[in-house]
Amino acid sequence: MNTATLAATTAGYAVPPLWRLLTKTGYFLGLSGAIGATVTYAATVRPALRSARGAASDTAASGTTASDAIASDAIAEGTIAEDAAVLRRRSALFLACSGVALLVAGYFQLAARVARAGKGMPFGDALAPGAQWDFLRAPAAKGAWIAQGTVYLVQNALLVATALALIALLAPAARRRTDAIALAALPLSLAVTLVAAVPTTAPADLDAWLNLLFDQAHIVSGVVWLGGLALLVALAGTRRRLGEGAGLLWADVWRRFGLLAMVCVAAVTVSGLWLSWKHVGGISQLWTTGYGLALLVKLLLVGGLVAAGAFNQLWLTPRIARARAADDTASLLHLTLRHFPRVVWGEVALGLAVLLVLPFISGSARTEAGSPKAVSSATLFTGGAALALALAASLYATVRMSDALARRSAATL
Repeated sequence: MNTATLAATTAGYAVPPLWRLLTKTGYFLGLSGAIGATVTYAATVRPALRSARGAASDTAASGTTASDAIASDAIAEGTIAEDAAVLRRRSALFLACSGVALLVAGYFQLAARVARAGKGMPFGDALAPGAQWDFLRAPAAKGAWIAQGTVYLVQNALLVATALALIALLAPAARRRTDAIALAALPLSLAVTLVAAVPTTAPADLDAWLNLLFDQAHIVSGVVWLGGLALLVALAGTRRRLGEGAGLLWADVWRRFGLLAMVCVAAVTVSGLWLSWKHVGGISQLWTTGYGLALLVKLLLVGGLVAAGAFNQLWLTPRIARARAADDTASLLHLTLRHFPRVVWGEVALGLAVLLVLPFISGSARTEAGSPKAVSSATLFTGGAALALALAASLYATVRMSDALARRSAATL
């Protein structure tokens, strides 16, 4: 397709202004830090630390004499406690920085909403607290059960509460309660995005309800995936301060996060298919419309993320299992704290690229191309259910294959 043809077919697409690109990317970065880090800490890091402490006690207690068991138990518990302290401190610092990022991003995102509301205003004017307060206090539109500004007022109150809870972890006294603060911030951070999606008027039909559901599923699963990767990369940077036995701990961390990431992949895929169908009327619109081109770039980047995850699951995980079965501490430490994080760094880079592309996915390819509005049907739901089942089966098969490869690697010892 030549340049003139592409320009003609994408005439209905408008590139968002720079301030919109920066505020939207920044907002999702903030959500990735707050939601992704708290969910990942609660679902992978915290339970792995607790499990490692229990395993150390069980191993130490297998000594041949009571005195040997007591001494070995003290050494094992001490090493695990030191590693746990290092990881908790780094986790607390990451969570606190995520709170700062969320607070700053939330302010600029609110300004962006003010700038786009009604007849609009210059973004610089929308940064004024007075303009934002007027927007939040605006009365409800005719037929609305609640004012849109009120919804955003509640959302931003939750955002500030989440950010302050996380920022509190900068204080040494608060870091002693990292687990409690992270668990308290988790539902607050989720509410930040969920509350913003509350409709001010009743959705017109089932499709409108599904749009809300799948949009939030896409956002939450995406930021958990990307934010979790960023947290684990940050924690892996502590490897020089960890003990020689940290490889066992990190093998458990990567295993737990692998399961969490698979759930996120499934949710991103299913919700992404629905949202793509709503806005793209045909495959050719992926390269003949502005919306489609931006979406195509995003799909390629997400495909790279999925490929990297598959590499971790099918190549690295079995080798970690082999080193663990052989009690090869050096190899286990290298794989879990050097090799694995390098791959995850690549995933983080791809994730950041996704967030940079995201603001360009604006409007609808159907509108640009003059295609009819997408309307669901029983046939569509049947096909969607079949695709969801096929996806679940493929992810289950991936887990089983990874386990089989791990057992085969261990059996060759």
